Amino acid sequence: MRSDRSPWNWLLLVPIVVPLLVPLFNRVEPTLFGWPFFYWVQLVFVGLGVLTTVIVYRATRRSPADQAAARDAISRDARDAAARRTHDRDGGH
Repeated sequence: MRSDRSPWNWLLLVPIVVPLLVPLFNRVEPTLFGWPFFYWVQLVFVGLGVLTTVIVYRATRRSPADQAAARDAISRDARDAAARRTHDRDGGH
């Protein structure tokens, strides 16, 4: 069974916590195309979230060999379960 407890997953807290630190960006200046800092920096946070998610995904994804092994294990488990259901339905004979 695969564990999703990679240390890389902690990085996903950054785009959650940073926007909660409102006192750091609660101001008007500098403006960008007439937008107050408070608004345009929140759009930057969206990009931060996307970038962080991409980094964590690439750092934690399985290799093609691991993916094939997982598919084989799932297929084998499904075949075994089907065989057990057939065996049980036939009265165990």
